Amino acid sequence: MSVNVGHRVPRRRPDVPRTAIDKRPVDRIEVRDPGPKRGGLGSGAVGDEIGDPRHHGGRLQAVYAYASEDQRWWSSEIGRPITAGGFGENLTTEGVEMTHALVGELWTIGDVVLRVEVPRIPCGTFAEHMGEPRWVRRFSDEGRTGAYLSVVAPGVIEPGASVDVQRPEHDVDLLLLFRAFTGDLDAVRRVVDARVIDAEVQADLEHTLARRDG
Repeated sequence: MSVNVGHRVPRRRPDVPRTAIDKRPVDRIEVRDPGPKRGGLGSGAVGDEIGDPRHHGGRLQAVYAYASEDQRWWSSEIGRPITAGGFGENLTTEGVEMTHALVGELWTIGDVVLRVEVPRIPCGTFAEHMGEPRWVRRFSDEGRTGAYLSVVAPGVIEPGASVDVQRPEHDVDLLLLFRAFTGDLDAVRRVVDARVIDAEVQADLEHTLARRDG
C-alpha cells in the first residue's frame, strides 16, 4: 500500500539523541542487504536512516513491514489515525498475514525477495513517538508486532505491487518468537527445538534457555 523512509531528527533522550522512526511515503524504495548491524549500511532501504544503530538495522532487520489492518485496529484503540509509515515501517501492507507470518517465509515483490526473520520488540523510542500511556506494555500484550525482513534478492519496490508469499513447513510464527523474546520459556523451548530461526538468534535463545534452566 505504501513504501516509506525516514530521516534522523533530534529527540529528548540524551542516550539516543536522534531518531528516524517517523517514516514518510515515497514513490519507490530500493532495497538491498545492509550487511551486519555493526559496520554495515544500516537500513536495507536506500535513503532510510536509523537513529540507533546499536539496536536497529542490519541483515535481520533490513526492512520493517506492518499491516494496514493492524494500524487501523490501533487507530480505533487510541482514537486517532495512524498514517502510513507512522509505526516506523518501510512497507505498509494490505492483505498480507503479519502476526502469524512464519519465520523463513519468503515474500516475492516483483524482482525483490524478502525473508521473514524476527518480530519488532517495542522500545522507549517507539513509546515516545506514539505518546500513548503504557505503550510498550499495550503493544506487547496485543502481539501485533509487524515483521522484520532480510533481503534475499535486491531491487525496487513501488506502492501497489503484489506480494507473493511462500510459507515453509513448520509452525513457528512471529507471535511465538515474540513471546520467546519476551520471557515465555515454553515459547523459547518450542522455538529452539524447531531449529528454523537464523543461527544467530538460535544461539541467543539457546543461551537464554541454558541460563534459565541452569
